[in-house]
Amino acid sequence: MSGSETVLPVPGASPYDVVIGHDLGDRLPGILGEDVRRVALLYADDLAEQAQPVLDTLVAHYDVLALGLPAGEQAKSTSVANDCWEALGEAGFTRSDAVVTFGGGATTDLGGFVAATWLRGVRVVHVPTTLLAMVDAAVGGKTGVNTGAGKNLVGSFHEPAGVLCDLATLASLPTPELRAGLGEVVKCGFIADPAILDMVESDPRAALDPTSPVLRELVERSVRVKIDVVVGDLRETGGAGGHPGREVLNYGHTMAHAIERASEYDVRHGEAVAIGCVYVAELARAAGLLADDVADRHRTAFAAVGLPTTWAGARFEELLAAMRVDKKTRGDQLRFVVLDALASPRVLAGPDEAHLQTAYDVMSGAAS
Repeated sequence: MSGSETVLPVPGASPYDVVIGHDLGDRLPGILGEDVRRVALLYADDLAEQAQPVLDTLVAHYDVLALGLPAGEQAKSTSVANDCWEALGEAGFTRSDAVVTFGGGATTDLGGFVAATWLRGVRVVHVPTTLLAMVDAAVGGKTGVNTGAGKNLVGSFHEPAGVLCDLATLASLPTPELRAGLGEVVKCGFIADPAILDMVESDPRAALDPTSPVLRELVERSVRVKIDVVVGDLRETGGAGGHPGREVLNYGHTMAHAIERASEYDVRHGEAVAIGCVYVAELARAAGLLADDVADRHRTAFAAVGLPTTWAGARFEELLAAMRVDKKTRGDQLRFVVLDALASPRVLAGPDEAHLQTAYDVMSGAAS
């Protein structure tokens, strides 16, 4: 802890820091380094005003190419990535230059992918502006774009040079977006840090207050969970002692991605994660792996902060087909990260289709 900043180191072959605090823009030059001449600032178009202080800081030190991106998941396409590549080429970006992202998870994913693929990899610093991006997309080096077949099916691993989680940006975040970010936070409570669940359940109002010390601690705890996981399994090759490794971060995501696709991304990612976590809890219950009290707690914990726990917007067969192209599928065998106890994750491969249907019936509200 330094002043009002919390610095969480991410060790490994390419170590970097995640800095959590307020008004962190002045840190950018120190992270980017002295050798950088040009910086591309990739920002969500609807955040142009908020991005101006970051742009001003960069302009004082570098030649800056400012590239506005479509808002939300529309940014995560190969056509948008191609536009960015063409702009970098026209501006003469070299391997010693850098990318800075400013925005939510979609901006971070797309910007990270552009940085990973331009000249086979240039430096990138993420400045996430949403709770979801702070605790999920910005940390760990995963990048990606969507295709017609599904979400995040094209991507690469590319660790950032640093991450600046400026909590001041959360003050202007619409409440529905802040609430959606808590979907990933609560997920971290189930897979690794039950203290998160206790905090959310005991004071949900503080968890939704962008100025509260409770929300700051939730951010810090969630980032620590992600750091601990990715350091042990950067490229999702598997954990030790039966732990799923990095795959655990996808708890609830197989169904969540299917819901997002089926809803044409009208359901926010964090909302879909909450529903997806309820789904896998019911799947684990149906398979005889998870006790009733832990399965039931999924619904109460997510609901405490106003997140949805049911969804009936698509037929089971449609969602099942979408799940079969999920990244965790091996051949024609579905794989789900499930729990056999609180903070005790495992992989369930090839689940009984009757159990998949039972979990869907609960998720869709067809069964109590």
